[in-house]
Amino acid sequence: MPKRQATTPKPVPPEAPQPDLRPQDALLAAPAYWDDACRHLARRDRVMKRLIPRYGDARLQSRGDAFTTLARSIVGQQISVKAAQSVWERFTQLAGSVDGALAPVQVLAHTPQSLREAGLSLRKAEYLLDLSRHFEGGSVHVGQWAQMDDEAIIEELVAIRGIGRWTAEMFLIFHLMRPNVLPLDDVGLLRGVSLNYFSGEPVSRAEAREVGEAWAPFRSVATWYIWRSLDPLPVEY
Repeated sequence: MPKRQATTPKPVPPEAPQPDLRPQDALLAAPAYWDDACRHLARRDRVMKRLIPRYGDARLQSRGDAFTTLARSIVGQQISVKAAQSVWERFTQLAGSVDGALAPVQVLAHTPQSLREAGLSLRKAEYLLDLSRHFEGGSVHVGQWAQMDDEAIIEELVAIRGIGRWTAEMFLIFHLMRPNVLPLDDVGLLRGVSLNYFSGEPVSRAEAREVGEAWAPFRSVATWYIWRSLDPLPVEY
């Protein structure tokens, strides 16, 4: 059987830029590379040319808070954007947050059973407590992340219970705002590639990777627009 081909051409991409913003300065800020990325993607990919204007001035934004970003990613594992937002709001209210930001000590004041009152599974509650212990104990190297490459950060994060590659990649996209992340374990990305490039037929990770080659060096940006094509609510962690 001949190999399926997506309709997007695959040019040789330019070298990927690095974000100008430091994570600690990125409170609700969009990455400096965003407009360049949109122009690049619109030139090289017919689907991106259609999707990008649909969402106006909407941008990926970082909240500049590593702990909150990772906690939101854990809450959002394997559930829809709307469901994740609902659970997150209940969780932060239970933990005592007034603005959506969390401190590890706020989570550590609870037991796994009490955290389940926010709609969390027992496993996610345990993961959030373990994440809190890592941050409170200083065993994660937040100050070094800006100098580490993507794979090195992923390796450090997956050592924390409950953080797999998907969650680490969400952190790279939403907190560090790395421009060229392609989260192939994300069900929304696979579904969006299926609908936008293969007329709704199921796609494999290999086929999604092939489509994503045309998006480099801005695969994070293209992924964000693919997510938006599925759900009008902006994705954030």
